[in-house]
Amino acid sequence: MKVVVDEDLCTGCGLCEETCPDVFELGEDEIAHSKVDIVPEDQEELAREAADGCPVDAISVKED
Repeated sequence: MKVVVDEDLCTGCGLCEETCPDVFELGEDEIAHSKVDIVPEDQEELAREAADGCPVDAISVKED
């Protein structure tokens, strides 16, 4: 699975990074970015939780 952050929607609240720090990080631009191309299997549940919890729906999950 992959995750994509819509940088136009992201407000940089940091919830995704807090929920799944192995996949998401806030960049110097204070916008969330995915740290990985493919989400490791052991992080998929947390990545989905981060996407579901995004207050502005800026994270999309792409299943393989």
